[in-house]
Amino acid sequence: MTQNAQRNPPELLYLLHSDPGELAEALEGMRAADVAEALLSLHPDAASKVMAALPFEMAVQVFDEPELTHHRCDIVARMDRRAAVALIEAMSSDQQADLFRELPPAKQKSLLELLTPDTRSGLVELLVHAPHTAGGIMTTELVSVPASFTVAQTLAHIRSVGQAKETVYAIYVTDDASGALVHTVSLRALMFADPSQLARDVGDQRAPLRVQARTDREEVARTISKYNLLAIPVVDEADRVLGIVTVDDVIDAIVREQTEDVQKFGGMEALDAPYMEISFFDMVKKRAGWLMALFLSEMLTATAMQHYEHEIEKAVVLSMFIPLIMSSGGNSGSQATSLIIRAIALREVKLSDFWKIAARELPTGLVLGVILGIIGIIRILIWQHVGLYDYGPHFAKIAFTIGGALVGVVTFGSLAGSMLPFLLKRLGFDPASASAPFVATLVDVTGLVIYFSVATAILSGTLLP
Repeated sequence: MTQNAQRNPPELLYLLHSDPGELAEALEGMRAADVAEALLSLHPDAASKVMAALPFEMAVQVFDEPELTHHRCDIVARMDRRAAVALIEAMSSDQQADLFRELPPAKQKSLLELLTPDTRSGLVELLVHAPHTAGGIMTTELVSVPASFTVAQTLAHIRSVGQAKETVYAIYVTDDASGALVHTVSLRALMFADPSQLARDVGDQRAPLRVQARTDREEVARTISKYNLLAIPVVDEADRVLGIVTVDDVIDAIVREQTEDVQKFGGMEALDAPYMEISFFDMVKKRAGWLMALFLSEMLTATAMQHYEHEIEKAVVLSMFIPLIMSSGGNSGSQATSLIIRAIALREVKLSDFWKIAARELPTGLVLGVILGIIGIIRILIWQHVGLYDYGPHFAKIAFTIGGALVGVVTFGSLAGSMLPFLLKRLGFDPASASAPFVATLVDVTGLVIYFSVATAILSGTLLP
């Protein structure tokens, strides 16, 4: 690795103030991704000055880096408007749309006024689409030719316009009259085809793969992964090509989607910016709602314990095992929920598999409960016989109460945890909302009912009247 490639943010900041000429030389020797990573650690004022010191082509590449997605807005706000517009004009269309979605309305308007008419109209069309759809992550920089073009004409067209396009992995052949997509041909196939042959007759003649503009980005990712594509066309209702989604766009989308799901599964709203950039009040706002909902739900646990207050007074020893019972049920439920949410996301299971999953999780939960129940029984018996704790003359019944309760609670936890994502999806919610804390809360309340019901059945006439 060269010395320039090892420049860190403090060094860049020092060069920015001490020797702008050396800064430009240092930046020129770095890769775009390295510069983007360094800018993340700089204040937006300093980052905007570093951007101004970059050669224009390098600045465009840096601005296109996904690492800067949540920082470009602050950098642009501190740049000279005309310098910012020049960068925006040179960015890929999908990155332009991402940037403008983050800008405040006033800044959007001021920059739109300076863009060329073609860029402005294309950007407005992209901003119509929701960010989580194919239309929201597509780029309009593609190569298409009419169906009447020969291979020679198509290659000549690629040479004339390809430099300005994001990718030329594939060329999209459209109907001369309607503009509808009729064929997709790879550049490789064109290179080895007869120059006089029609482009539409080269390569695979099956109907081209495509997605609608409103298709969810997760579905786009699955399609690209399933068919090992480098890009997929996005079409409108009339099958006209609006743009393409490339594999790198899909990777960025998947990372964002998985991050949101993980945050939701942790029992909070998804963050819309990196952790260190979320303000204190926004962080509280994102987390407080779920915490209050979970706290109110946990109040049901206190209500359940109040209901069994008489049993606890008569057999205080039972209260010792409440945390054990509740945590075991919550853990089994969280396990099941994690497995099912992931399976739904990967399309390994469908809503129609509801009963199959139930039939699978019920015996699984039962076996897991028996395993934990046996461990619980053995633990109580050992503690009693070794003298570590005296559970009284009815220690054997207490042991079997704990064992039986664990079987019931773990079985219910596994079943409830696996069914909740299906229920949420059926109601139109994101299955990831079935967070581990939410499942644990649900199983806690039910676990207490199961525990004291088993205790009443086994200990009735001895510890319990």
